[in-house]
Parts: sequence; C-alpha cells; structure tokens
Amino acid sequence: MTNPLDLPSVSWADTTLKDGVLDFVLKGTGSGNRLGMAFWDEAPGLFDAIDGSAAIRAVLLRGAGKAFSTGLDLASMAGTVAPVYGAGTSAQARNGLRTLILNMQRAVLSLATCRKPVLAAIDGPCIGGAIDLIGACDMRLCTDGATFSVREARMGIVADMGTLFWLPRLIGEGRARELIYTAEDIDGTRAARIGLASRSHVDASGLLADARAVCGRIAANPPLVVQGAKQVMIEGLEADLRAHLRTMATWNTAFLASADLQEAVTAFFEKRSPRFQGD
Repeated sequence: MTNPLDLPSVSWADTTLKDGVLDFVLKGTGSGNRLGMAFWDEAPGLFDAIDGSAAIRAVLLRGAGKAFSTGLDLASMAGTVAPVYGAGTSAQARNGLRTLILNMQRAVLSLATCRKPVLAAIDGPCIGGAIDLIGACDMRLCTDGATFSVREARMGIVADMGTLFWLPRLIGEGRARELIYTAEDIDGTRAARIGLASRSHVDASGLLADARAVCGRIAANPPLVVQGAKQVMIEGLEADLRAHLRTMATWNTAFLASADLQEAVTAFFEKRSPRFQGD
C-alpha cells in the first residue's frame, strides 16, 4: 500500500494521493476483489483516518483488475462466519451473530459518514456486499458493461449492510424492490438509466478519466465547504440509517440460520442451482 499519509496499512487496498484526490483501489481476495473479514474489520479505521486527513479532499474508489467486487468472500470468512451463522438457536449463538453483523455494518457506516466525498468508479461485476459499498458512496459512475446485482436473495439472506436503505433512495421504491426480490443482474447502461449510476461509459479508460475529472473539480473547491455540505446531508439520514441497520441485524439474528441459507451456501460451493424449501 503506497502510504504517504500515515494511513493504516491494509492488504486489501492500494492508495495513492495526487492533487487532493485519493485513488483507492480495492484488491480483495481472488480475481473478483472479494471482501473478506480483513476488509470488514479494518475499513472503519481506514476511513476514519481518511476523514481526519487534511491532505485528502476527495476519494476515487475503484476495483483492481476486471471487477469492482463480487461481494463477500464466503470461502475465507467460513471460519469466522460459520460458527455463528450455523450455531443454532441459543441466546449466546444469536447474540454472537448479531455482534458479527453489527461489526461488519461499521464498514459501510464509516464510508457513508466520512466527510470526504467518495466517488465509486465501477467496471465489471459489482455484486452483493459491493452494492452496500457503492450505495454508501456520494456518487457512482460505471461502464456500460458493468454488472450490478443485489444477490442476497439467491443466497438465502436478507441484505443487512445498507442496500435496503440506500437503493430505494437512489432509484425509487418500485425499481429497488424489483432488483432486491429478483436478485437479477443489470448492466451499466440500465444502472445509469434508472439512477443507480450518474452515467455510464463505453470503456474503463473513459470511466476513469471522467471519475478523475469529477474528483478533481471537487478537490478544487474549498474543502470545509464541501465537507460541511456532506456532513449536513448525511446527518439528515444518519439516525434513520443506524436504526435501519440495527433492525436488519436483529432480523438476520432471528432468521439467518435457516435450511435455505445452508442450501444456498452448499449449492454455491457445489456450483449448482439451489433448491429452496422456505425452511
């Protein structure tokens, strides 16, 4: 990690600073930049440090390689997640699951409440947990060929990191419900058409040029004015966002350890379609 700003060092991102713009490149596990426990544990501290850095005026968030992110890294997280997701119905097990969810939600909160504007430049897959991340960003740009999916319904999970809060506000209730209930994939052109992204570009070079230009214009403005505007806007939503996240953590604490979730995970690793029974 190129670290001229005394930011916390992490293995899942590279950062470089130029003219007040922090180029923040996700490089999670595997070819899909998957988000493992290191990300969920360390992101709050990193975004808190970004928030406190006078040198940073805007953040350009993008993925390394050919994906923005394909969401949670189920394989690497199995040792942490499985003991609480499948631990049964005891009060201790349920409390452990709720604590895990609340801790992971802090990553999304830290991004949303960071006073530095964050622009997500999305190329390739943006799946599951990655939708939570881009929802918490201030702006989103993409390529025509980017792929977006609120994948949780296919995995026997109710999205609990912020997607159900952000998506209706970005694209409207009807469109949000369609994407959430169907778990369908949409491309970048449709994402821009419905407002999930501000606009789409033919290729990654055009996307990156536009994203850098927008961040540059933000960085050229008085930083306290820009940061103050973001702080005022997020404070209007923060109480509702925190209440929403607590509700989602409680819901999944009660219902996540299901036979359908176990079937979804088994089918994922066996590379077959799941057979859900509603149990």
